[in-house]
Amino acid sequence: MAVPARTCGASRPGPARTALPWPGRGPRPGPGARRPPSGPPRPLLLLLPPLLLLPLLAAPGASAYSFPQQHTMQHWARRLEQEIDGVMRIFGGVQQLREIYKDNRNLFEVQENEPQKLVEKVAGDIESLLDRKVQALKRLADAAENFQKAHRWQDNIKEEDILYYDAKADAELDDPESEDVERGSKASTLRLDFVEDSNFKNKVNYSYTAVQIPTDIYKGSTVILNELNWTEALENVFIENRRQDPTLLWQVFGSATGVTRYYPATPWRAPKKIDLYDVRRRPWYIQGASSPKDMVIIVDVSGSVSGLTLKLMKTSVCEMLDTLSDDDYVNVASFNEKAQPVSCFTHLVQANVRNKKVFKEAVQGMVAKGTTGYKAGFEYAFDQLQNSNITRANCNKMIMMFTDGGEDRVQDVFEKYNWPNRTVRVFTFSVGQHNYDVTPLQWMACANKGYYFEIPSIGAIRINTQEYLDVLGRPMVLAGKEAKQVQWTNVYEDALGLGLVVTGTLPVFNLTQDGPGEKKNQLILGVMGIDVALNDIKRLTPNYTLGANGYVFAIDLNGYVLLHPNLKPQTTNFREPVTLDFLDAELEDENKEEIRRSMIDGNKGHKQIRTLVKSLDERYVDEVMRNYTWVPIRSTNYSLGLVLPPYSTFYLQANLSDQILQVKYFEFLLPSSFESEGHVFIAPREYCKDLNASDNNTEFLKNFIELMEKVTPDSKQCNNFLLHNLILDTGITQQLVERVWRDQDLNTYSLLAVFAATDGGITRVFPNKAADDWTENPEPFNASFYRRSLDNHGYVFKPPHQDALLRPLELENDTVGILVSTAVELSLGGRTLRPAVVGVKLDLEAWAEKFKVLASNRTHQDQPQKDLLCVLIDDGGFLVLSNQNHQWDQVGRFFSEVDANLMLALYNNSFYTRKESYDYQAACAPQPPGNLGAAPRGVFVPTIADFLNLAWWTSAAAWSLFQQLLYGLIYHSWFQADPAEAEGNAEARESSCVMKQTQYYFGSVNASYNAIIDCGNCSRLFHAQRLTNTNLLFVVAEKPLCSQCEGGRLLQKETHSDGPEQCELVQRPRYRRGPHICFDYNATVRRGRRTLHPGPLPSLGRPADLHLASSRRKIPQTVAAELPSRRRWASWSPCSCCSSWACLLGRSPKSTPTPRAASERPLLPLPRPPRLSPASHTPP
Repeated sequence: MAVPARTCGASRPGPARTALPWPGRGPRPGPGARRPPSGPPRPLLLLLPPLLLLPLLAAPGASAYSFPQQHTMQHWARRLEQEIDGVMRIFGGVQQLREIYKDNRNLFEVQENEPQKLVEKVAGDIESLLDRKVQALKRLADAAENFQKAHRWQDNIKEEDILYYDAKADAELDDPESEDVERGSKASTLRLDFVEDSNFKNKVNYSYTAVQIPTDIYKGSTVILNELNWTEALENVFIENRRQDPTLLWQVFGSATGVTRYYPATPWRAPKKIDLYDVRRRPWYIQGASSPKDMVIIVDVSGSVSGLTLKLMKTSVCEMLDTLSDDDYVNVASFNEKAQPVSCFTHLVQANVRNKKVFKEAVQGMVAKGTTGYKAGFEYAFDQLQNSNITRANCNKMIMMFTDGGEDRVQDVFEKYNWPNRTVRVFTFSVGQHNYDVTPLQWMACANKGYYFEIPSIGAIRINTQEYLDVLGRPMVLAGKEAKQVQWTNVYEDALGLGLVVTGTLPVFNLTQDGPGEKKNQLILGVMGIDVALNDIKRLTPNYTLGANGYVFAIDLNGYVLLHPNLKPQTTNFREPVTLDFLDAELEDENKEEIRRSMIDGNKGHKQIRTLVKSLDERYVDEVMRNYTWVPIRSTNYSLGLVLPPYSTFYLQANLSDQILQVKYFEFLLPSSFESEGHVFIAPREYCKDLNASDNNTEFLKNFIELMEKVTPDSKQCNNFLLHNLILDTGITQQLVERVWRDQDLNTYSLLAVFAATDGGITRVFPNKAADDWTENPEPFNASFYRRSLDNHGYVFKPPHQDALLRPLELENDTVGILVSTAVELSLGGRTLRPAVVGVKLDLEAWAEKFKVLASNRTHQDQPQKDLLCVLIDDGGFLVLSNQNHQWDQVGRFFSEVDANLMLALYNNSFYTRKESYDYQAACAPQPPGNLGAAPRGVFVPTIADFLNLAWWTSAAAWSLFQQLLYGLIYHSWFQADPAEAEGNAEARESSCVMKQTQYYFGSVNASYNAIIDCGNCSRLFHAQRLTNTNLLFVVAEKPLCSQCEGGRLLQKETHSDGPEQCELVQRPRYRRGPHICFDYNATVRRGRRTLHPGPLPSLGRPADLHLASSRRKIPQTVAAELPSRRRWASWSPCSCCSSWACLLGRSPKSTPTPRAASERPLLPLPRPPRLSPASHTPP
């Protein structure tokens, strides 16, 4: 007995359904209604369009095999190809649209994009823009140095003597616990009126500057009041700069004392929680205040530092890491008897955001045990700094040691590694409250050109972990004019709401002298900065002449993007720069690595490459051709690149000089024409200055029409290129309606809509009622179907993106459609371009029924049906059509979620290739806070023998344990966030994170292919074949007989990730270059960087004698009189690189006192600790 051939027209077991008429033959039933019977069942064949009759009648006969033969399935595939091509030829209108363009050839010109000329012009425009900011910066820096030099220090200055606008005054008055409310503010604070300014996205006052002072600095101190006094003169310079260049945005002076004076004045954007903003920790200030650094942080983890001291150390190290930028290199190690890195990093690594995150997490796991061994710690640090086989900053070198104290001076280590040249500075930090002799720590710092600091409590951490920057700034001051170089920063988030910016920085030096003929002060007063919004730079780049897939990008010396269409951080942290590498902004390959290196080196270049690109919706990957052209932006550290697809070499420029024709075409934009001509969506572009933007396209079109009734397309306030192209494309797409769409019955071929989209910004959807279900972006350049159609030949299918399952009943009664689109390619005088995309929207239910007939030997819908699975899958692995009714609601889902076994087989047989990448700009909900610094394993636990030993009770270990018990309660709120408060904070609810993305695309197999899914008794046969001129894969397979053979499941959806393993990445770091000039004390040339040697700093004596100077030298009475005014958690040391006690105080007994102090700055207003919650206590 012959076995009947299986067909793809299979469905679930049950009675055969009555044949349904094609959609459009009559009105659709309403929701919930059944289709009315229409007499006896009609053969589906009779309802098919005539072009299908011949292929069906000529189909091969039934086979004797249970699984169809290969030639039979190939025949089904050809029928599908013919059907798709026939529909697109009739309704797509590709050929007709080509003829329309040729008929209107006199209405436009074909212009050429010349990559080299274009990129050089844009680079020159950006250079001119930044140069204007540079000139303003230099005027400000020169004025600041002169104002400070002429200023006379006032010892008795009072708060009521200073009149200024305190940017945080309004917020503090609203806060009953603020410092000013607690004390009663005596300062004469200005009350200003503000006006809204769209350039600043803020309310501003152009007549005054504003002042921001960090929360942990006392506003009424002598140093701060003197700083406010002399910086007031900058106000007139700010105003004059704006008069000369009205495009200037924020002009800022960040003082080394922590004072920020900026123009124009605007209220401070205070967070809901404590305001931790300190200008000295901003990326632009750090970059401008010192040269790059190689830093090794060593932390004492001996048993005596357990409890609160260990918590303070962990927090201090994290704060120290925040003072580093991407130009710096760092490693962190812990030591007791031995030294070891706290993380997986075995050498210095770049201090970028990801590496610092690894350090911060690793530091929390430090455990206190053993005895102190300074020698082990310092030898490890020096070995790290002497390793020349790795990438590093190769400029300032330093060791930062955190300890609770010790007796060893490890002089032999310094003699071996650092003396006599002292190329490595040593900074020592005494952490916690204890009774150890700190003289050895002071000696270590002074003998190695460093400083000594004390961190007895949480309130001293922030100020004392950033003070070392003053020391590193001294070589810059001594270098004089050579160090007065403007640097441009990485991209970062503006704290005042301007968005993403870059900042030009220029250091400001203290030019005062101790007396006539004596050396100048060796201190940086601060850093001057001027912001440039990224949007202002983007405006200098061509917007729409490059086409939908062309773009301009720029990178810096680190390879981070300054401009790129994929630079879209979902959430930003104003404390960290936005560091997206060029190779992370795009899909990395060897060609792009070569381009990136050439750009970093400041070279020009051009290269055509075949590469992978993600679709706009990040669901697909396409292999495309791209032309890269790049040039350096002179006078900056940036390099500019241009990317063009070959088809974007030319573009259309409308020339509508005939005003009558302008009016005629414009009328087709009026809603009154939509019923007959189809609905028109216009791209929300900046056609005119006075055009009001709107996210609602109907409202935007209304605003556009109202404005066009007042102005003409040739008006000077409008972009004539955009307007003329928009109006021309309106007329051309209307002619497509007139010649093709209006006379066709869409229902005959089960079409919900036909559409056309153009480079000019028009999307026309026909008929008008189909616009109600149109969900694509009205800006064609931002529509995934438009961009993918340009990059792919043939017909591109785009199934609906389904986030949730649809019930079959909903599917039958709703108009769910599948987009099919293709690019219109013109050839005009040997010049090829693609100015438009056309397509159709298929009725999913009707085409699923049609698919059953086309992919089978059936001629009737109600013939006996067999259990054979037939599907169409697109190039991303998403289900487009299925012959199984129960799978209709899964159209648009990744096929592994529909049939994991079959999708895995397709992948294993190379029908699909997988591409994995990471999105470093995602936003995620915060993870629950873990038990970090207070981890029990970090606590020193005494033994019974310890308790029985009387000497133990007088030891440091006992005191440390007592500290933990006492202060653990007092400071608990500082080490752990308040969940209730964090919950109400938007920033706490969402933070930046890394997401892993996986896309699939067609592999190398193009031929028809039969295979078996080997699974014992559950094995399945399948056949797969690419459909010509489409992005579809036709798959025929046996239905799964059982589920015992589930293999792996391929995942496509985005998942949370920690990113690639950082410990492996640092072993093969990406190419980068640091700043060209280094200012330190080592006069050598390294890697092409000039290293300036301005001469040795004054010292207190020979290295062997420094401990005597620091421990025995009597403190002058003038110094002792000043000391009580400092907060008790402040650090003070008689050790300095200055030659007198007067230098420590920032004044000279022979001349007018200078308003700046040395690194410790004993008179500097020191931080008060963060305010405790009402349940907490005041620190002792």
